[in-house]
Amino acid sequence: MTHLVQIQAQLFTSGLFQNPSFSGRILKLSLDFCHVNYTVSIFQCIRDPDTFCVNAVIKAYSCSSLPHQAVEFYFEMLQNGLFPNGYTYSPLISACAKTECLGLGQKCHGQAVKNGVDSVLPVQNSLVNMYACCGVIEVATKVFVEMPVRDLVSWNSIVNAFVKFGDLHVAHCLFDAMLYKNVVSWNVMLVGYLNGGNPGSGLKLFRKMACMGIRGNDTTMVTVLTACGRSARWREGRSVHGFIIRTLVNLSLIIDTALIDMYSKCKRADVGRIVFDRMPIKNLVCWNAMILGHCIHGNPEDGLSLYSKMVSKTRPEVRKVDFDEGVEPDGQLLPDEITFVGVLCASARQGLLTEGRNYFGQMTDVFDIKPNFAHYWCMANLFASVGLMQEAVELLGNMPVDMEMSSESSLLAGLLGSCRFKGDVMLGERIAKALIEENPGNELSHAFLLNIYAVAGCWEDVARMKDLIKERGVRRVPGCSLADLKEIVHNLKVGEQWKQEIKEQLVN
Repeated sequence: MTHLVQIQAQLFTSGLFQNPSFSGRILKLSLDFCHVNYTVSIFQCIRDPDTFCVNAVIKAYSCSSLPHQAVEFYFEMLQNGLFPNGYTYSPLISACAKTECLGLGQKCHGQAVKNGVDSVLPVQNSLVNMYACCGVIEVATKVFVEMPVRDLVSWNSIVNAFVKFGDLHVAHCLFDAMLYKNVVSWNVMLVGYLNGGNPGSGLKLFRKMACMGIRGNDTTMVTVLTACGRSARWREGRSVHGFIIRTLVNLSLIIDTALIDMYSKCKRADVGRIVFDRMPIKNLVCWNAMILGHCIHGNPEDGLSLYSKMVSKTRPEVRKVDFDEGVEPDGQLLPDEITFVGVLCASARQGLLTEGRNYFGQMTDVFDIKPNFAHYWCMANLFASVGLMQEAVELLGNMPVDMEMSSESSLLAGLLGSCRFKGDVMLGERIAKALIEENPGNELSHAFLLNIYAVAGCWEDVARMKDLIKERGVRRVPGCSLADLKEIVHNLKVGEQWKQEIKEQLVN
């Protein structure tokens, strides 16, 4: 990135930047760094940008966390006289897929038809993926069936569409019908079985893949390790670890983190710690995985000791610095809300009242982290574990009314229901019911009780509560997504990275 900026500066000073061949090349190179603001700033310096330049910016937005900006930018450029081509619509429709907004996708599909490029293969592939992401499997299938020519991306996209739809039988039939498969093809099915609650079939497919001599990538290995952890297959997980060592030259951060996660879920946090200690480079994701591994699945004391080691490296003056994945420029590490779920859970498991209170104070006062439901639930169980029932009631009863009960907060709460840590569900139920009786219209109290039932796996009670909520006309109950309690850490800390990788490979 630094070298590219230097080249750009030299082109500016020499007056060559406005030469389309030079400015276009700089714009194209900027895409490799996935830095959308830099790409846009270059575009704004070009006096007469052509369609190639506009397409580059659309692609930059599409690959960023601001995909909706790609659509806004496209229509803005249309008003400025843009003449789109076949290369315009593939990233544009991919951006619509990321937003999962069917209306936007249909609008851009109409634009492709209007400009006569809807039959271009990359555009059709993007349409299949977009309609699948928007949940319209019938339209995705229709686009696929009507394609006069299909390539590997087409097949991967339609298989992934049925995986998203939850029809693994049809997905596997399409997978078997493919004359040629690449690593992405196998990964789509592996992820499908994993997310479909059938890790055993995923592991069986991986063994077939290995027997055929197909070399997997990071996505493959993370998926397989996750399947081993989910099903607590310690021996198979260890075998996969050996396979990774034999077949991969270098282990990446994401694979090391997945190994830690897998060993922890197989009740072998001690082996995960060996992996952690041997890692030459660690980011916050790795530290959190190991701290949670000890605190939730292993020896809580080891988790608290590791947390102390992590924060001892942190200077107070950098506690509010923005950083990438928890690593400050000079190597400083800052704990986040997930770190504190681990240490508070460990405190509750061990009955460490003073330490738990201190950790909660550190989280809010030192690291400026706003507590969520999971943190309050940990503290309530800590109080209950040492006999301070009234304090537990008061804590949960005094949770901020405007507290953000996001799906991530619910997922973190679900973590507390896994493995060795079991919260006092009867206490939580009693508290929540008391809160609801006091204020029947308070959505937070209803959401709290939903979380309690979900943590306990009482899905009939969850369904009953949802019916009661509708009957009472409660305004809004925030998301409660706890169906897969044993996968919380992985979904939050590792999963999104390789899920995004698959999406990008499918649409590019």
